[in-house]
Amino acid sequence: MDSNSTQILLSSCPGYNDFVDQKKIPKLNGQQDPQEQLHGKSFKDLKKLAREGHWAQSHALRAQAYQHIFQYIPCRLMTPDASVYRDVACKLFGKQNTSLDPLPEFLTGSVMPEYCLTKEGVTSLKKILICISNLYPDITYCPLLPAVTSLILHYSPDEAQCFENTCRLLYCNAPHTSYIDHTFLSHEASCMTFGDLANKHCPAAHRLIACSSENIFEVYSQWLVWLFDGLPFDYVIRILDVYLLEGQKVLYRIALALLRQYQVSVASEGLEVTDLKGNLQSFVREIREHMTADKLLEKAFGIRLFSRKEIWLLHMANRKALMEKGVTSVQQPFHLTVNADNFTSTIVTIQEMRIVWSWIPERFSLFSPALLFSTSENGYSLQRFYSCCEGYEPTVLLLKTTLGEVCGAFLSSDWNERKKSGGTTSFFGTGECFVFTVQPSIERYEWVFIKRPELAKAVPRSPRQDSRSLSSESHSTKNSNYLTVPKLDMIKYRLSPFLAIRHFKLPSRTASMFMSGTHEGIIIGGGGGQALFIDADLHHGRTEHCETFDNPPLCQENFKVQLLEVWGFQNS
Repeated sequence: MDSNSTQILLSSCPGYNDFVDQKKIPKLNGQQDPQEQLHGKSFKDLKKLAREGHWAQSHALRAQAYQHIFQYIPCRLMTPDASVYRDVACKLFGKQNTSLDPLPEFLTGSVMPEYCLTKEGVTSLKKILICISNLYPDITYCPLLPAVTSLILHYSPDEAQCFENTCRLLYCNAPHTSYIDHTFLSHEASCMTFGDLANKHCPAAHRLIACSSENIFEVYSQWLVWLFDGLPFDYVIRILDVYLLEGQKVLYRIALALLRQYQVSVASEGLEVTDLKGNLQSFVREIREHMTADKLLEKAFGIRLFSRKEIWLLHMANRKALMEKGVTSVQQPFHLTVNADNFTSTIVTIQEMRIVWSWIPERFSLFSPALLFSTSENGYSLQRFYSCCEGYEPTVLLLKTTLGEVCGAFLSSDWNERKKSGGTTSFFGTGECFVFTVQPSIERYEWVFIKRPELAKAVPRSPRQDSRSLSSESHSTKNSNYLTVPKLDMIKYRLSPFLAIRHFKLPSRTASMFMSGTHEGIIIGGGGGQALFIDADLHHGRTEHCETFDNPPLCQENFKVQLLEVWGFQNS
């Protein structure tokens, strides 16, 4: 879709249709003239108008806008149109009333929201879904499809046009743009991606969920239900206005804004959360008490998300991790949590480890923690530390001082990387590294540029770097102890925390000192101090503010180590 030159041509459009119960649909007072609002508008202009709600007060204008927007959604060459629907519907249903049961298997467990449809409208919705199933056997799991199709039907002139418009969304082929997931694998990867985004952009809400739920993923897997089966119709249709123009990224934004507002509501009212999933759903249903639809969109677009390409990379990494885990169909349940039956630590409790695990990127937290090194079992030896941890990435380091303070770090790279420096102090790792405290308080400190991405600029990669990255990627996939990481691709002017430091122009080298290891000890974080330094005997250490993570001292500045553990990820 050409965002600069696409022009909208006008035709008459009646607004909502005979599929809609006019007693249910919200009454609008707007009298916008479609000619005045849409004539000559580019695609970029339409995005701005949709965000501002320019057709939110006119059903006729919205219906007309939708029909034109659909024509400019790029899709596969052989995407079926309205005439195909008429032929297929005639063959499937004939002229007599034909049973519409059972519905397609890919709708198993899906919400079938009717919104403001009449009984006849619901029948038409089912017919459209059955025709889609008949034409697209590759669609095996698609819980979002009924809701989106139902909403489109409200503003379509007939079933055939609704079918055509829905198919354009299903098979949009714009780069890094997605509207509707077709399979269980892709749907679950989207849920994991939302979890990653919530972890980054809603830390307070994420912590609330981690503390209140044994399985965080069960909460995040409901993110689309919040939007399409929880919000009132006038809120949902405002979301559709921008969704048709901007794709799934908009849905992430809205769900994150809801999650943030939910946490604010819980904190301000001092509520004790006992049934988090139920409380969240109730909050969404009662959203009018907290904010208007316009305010919800304003907050959503105020969140500075990754670019579409970065989100696509993250989605693909999560998808690959699911495949490695063997999760490809709805019959294969899995849990993103630390299992109390097989986890024992001398440093943290099961609940504390679950919170730490919730901070880890979703594609890694698919896997159970596996103890690689422990001073209580392996002794206080730096060489044994290296020998036990080499060959594994990522890892989680936990440390308990003699004063009972507990802190640690998530480390994205293999400690074997230290050997490339020839014994000198050299830093490695990526922006996914972070440090944290557990006792006396639990806090996380991420790479400083995640909070302030404007400080860094992306730089072009050379062919030599490309070949080196591909070589490294090829090597890592052969090691069963390495988990999925996104391909080190370049995203111009944006910041991906999983990218290596060489991709960015940083104001100071000290802002990228993630991890380092020599025969004298290990260092995590640098610049103006070290977030953690542990000596070669693993007995003494130091913690200070550092520029890499912008953290305070993680415990008493000069400490003695009581216990140290390193956990890897069980890739099985």
